[in-house]
Amino acid sequence: MDPRCGCDNCELKTAFFESFRKEELGIFCDQKVEVPYKRGDIVFSEGDEIRYFAYLKSGLVKLFRTDPDGKDQIITIAGPFDFVSLLGVFSETHQTYSVSVLEDAVICCIEIEQMKAIALKNGFFTLNLMEKLGSISNKIILEALEIRKRHTHGKVAYILLKFSQSIYQSLVFDLPVSRREIAEYIGMTTENVIRALSEFRKEKLLRINGREIEILDLEALERISNYG
Repeated sequence: MDPRCGCDNCELKTAFFESFRKEELGIFCDQKVEVPYKRGDIVFSEGDEIRYFAYLKSGLVKLFRTDPDGKDQIITIAGPFDFVSLLGVFSETHQTYSVSVLEDAVICCIEIEQMKAIALKNGFFTLNLMEKLGSISNKIILEALEIRKRHTHGKVAYILLKFSQSIYQSLVFDLPVSRREIAEYIGMTTENVIRALSEFRKEKLLRINGREIEILDLEALERISNYG
C-alpha cells in the first residue's frame, strides 16, 4: 500500500482530525495510506487480524457477518466519511465482521497501534473519536430497530428511501446492491423483496430498469415506509 496524498487538504481534516496537535497530524500523515478498491473487492474478512484503523474517503461499502449456514447478514452500508472500523477495533484482536466494496472506493488506513498511541496522548482526540464511533453504533442500532418494526413492503420502501435520500440525494439512482443483498439487509427472503419491488412498479411508485431505480411517487413510498 502506498500513500497517495498528504493530509493538508483532506476532506476529513476538519471533520475528524481537527483535534490533532500539529505534530500528531504530521505523524498520522506520515503513517497513513490511501488504498483504492474496486466494486466487489473485499477490504477485510471476518476473522482477519486487526492491523489497521480505517475510514472511507470515497465510495460505498457494506459491513456484514456470515452465519454458520453461510448466509450473509448485512450490518450497515457505509458512505464517504464513514468509519469502516467500529468500536471493536480497540477491544478485539480479530475482525468481527467483513467489509466488501459496493462502489469503487478509497479507504484511508493507519496502523491500529499508532492510532492507540495517539489516543493515549491526546484526550481531546480520544473523546472526539469515541463520540463519532458511538454515534455510528447508535445509528446502526436505531436503523436495525426501524427495519425490524416494519412489514415486508415497509422494509423495502425504507431501504429504497435510504439510498435515495441519505446516500444519493436523488430520486433516480443505480441500486448498488442486489435483490439478495436487500433481503440480507432487511432480514427477508429474496423472493419477498422481488415481489415487493414488482408490486411497487405495477402501482407506478417506481420505474425499474435493471439496476436503475426512479422513484415516481415519493409520498406514497414514504407512507409505505412509515406505516407498512
